Amino acid sequence: MTLESPKRRRLLQAGAALSLPALAALPAMAADPNTAACPHNWPQWEAFARRHLQADGRIIDYAVPQQQSTSESQSYGMFFALVANDRVRFERIWRWSRDNLGAAGEHLPAWQWGKRDDGSFGVLDPNAAADADLWFAYSLLEAARLWQLPAYAQAAQALLEQVKAQEVRNMGALGPMLLPGPQGFEESPQRWRLNPSYLPLPVLRRLAAADPGGPWDKMAPATLALVTQASPHGFTPDWLLYDTSQGVQPDTARSVLGSYDAIRVYLWAGLTDEADVLAAPLRKVLAPMLAATINGGAPPEKCNTVTGTTEGQGPVGFSAALLPMLAASRQDDALKMQQQSVQQRWDAWHQDEQDQPGGADVGEFNYYNSVLTLFGLGWVQGQYRFDGAGRLQPAWACSQ
Repeated sequence: MTLESPKRRRLLQAGAALSLPALAALPAMAADPNTAACPHNWPQWEAFARRHLQADGRIIDYAVPQQQSTSESQSYGMFFALVANDRVRFERIWRWSRDNLGAAGEHLPAWQWGKRDDGSFGVLDPNAAADADLWFAYSLLEAARLWQLPAYAQAAQALLEQVKAQEVRNMGALGPMLLPGPQGFEESPQRWRLNPSYLPLPVLRRLAAADPGGPWDKMAPATLALVTQASPHGFTPDWLLYDTSQGVQPDTARSVLGSYDAIRVYLWAGLTDEADVLAAPLRKVLAPMLAATINGGAPPEKCNTVTGTTEGQGPVGFSAALLPMLAASRQDDALKMQQQSVQQRWDAWHQDEQDQPGGADVGEFNYYNSVLTLFGLGWVQGQYRFDGAGRLQPAWACSQ
C-alpha cells in the first residue's frame, strides 16, 4: 500500500527563507566502512539503501509525485547509517543534506526538496521541520562520539543553536517546548500548534548532556505532560494545541485523530530505556494502544483521541513501530505475533524487491513503512539500544 506522505500533512505553511550563521563545514573524511568492532549485518538497511538512497546521499520518497527528499528522511537515514556502522553513506547523506536542504549552511535545513512544476529539482518548501533538526543533531553527536570525529559534534552544536533560536518557545507553565518549525505554528503569543511525535525522550536526554544550558532537560518532562493531557483514552493525537491559559486542547480545526504521525509516540516510548524515570509513566499512559493492538490483531490506523474510538487496521509499519513497546511492556504473545507478521511480510517483499531493484516505490514497504520497520524491527533484532542517558548503543560497538 502506498501511503500519503506524512510530512505533507504535517507542515502547515511555507515560510520565508531564514537567515542564520553558517553551519560548520566538515572536511572530507577518509572513511573506512570496514572498521566494525563486531561483525554486523542489517539486511533491512541494505534493502532501504538500494531502494531509496542515491549514490550522492539523497534519500527519495517515491510515494509522492515530487519524488521528494525531506529533512526527516535525511536525518533518519543518517541515524540508520550510524546504527549500521556505514560511515561512507552517513557522510554522503549529511553532505547532501547540508548542501541542498541547508542552502550551504545559511538556513535551517528545508523540510522538502524535490521535483518542481517546471521539471527542475530543488527546495519546494524552505520551512524547517524541528523533529528532523533534532535527529540531525543527535546523529551527528553520536557519530562524533562513536567514530571519534569531533567535526560532527561541532556541526551538531551549530545546528542546536539555530534550533533554540528559531524553534523553541517558552510556553508558560509548560516551560520551553519545541515548535514543529519556525513558521506557521504560532497562533498567538500564548497559543501554539504542536506535534507530540517530534519529541523522542532518548534524543532529548542526549541533547541535554551535550548542551546542558539548553532547554532539553526541561523539555523531557514537558513531553510527558503533553502526551498525558492530550491522551485521555491512551491514544495520542497527530497534532494538538497548547494555550498558556487553557493548557492542552484538541486541535478540532484540523483533526483530533492519532495516526501516521502519532504512531511514532508509541515507538519512541518503547525505545526509551527503562532507566529513564519517564519511561514507565509514559508507557502507562499509552497502554491502551497495546490493548487495541492485541484485541484487533494489529494496531488501528486511526484513533479518535477525544472519544477513544478506533478505525481500520494500520499498515505494516505500525506493527513494526509497536514492537519495542510490546517488548518493554512484557506482552510476549502479542510481540511474537506482530514480529512474525512484520518479518514474514518483509521477507516476501524483499524477494520481490530483489527481482525488481531500484526505481518505483512498489509494495507495502514504501518509505514510511520502511523507516518505521528499521526503527522497530531493528530494535527488536538487537541492532541498537539507547541507554538511560540517550546514548546510542549499536550492535557493532559490542566490544568497545
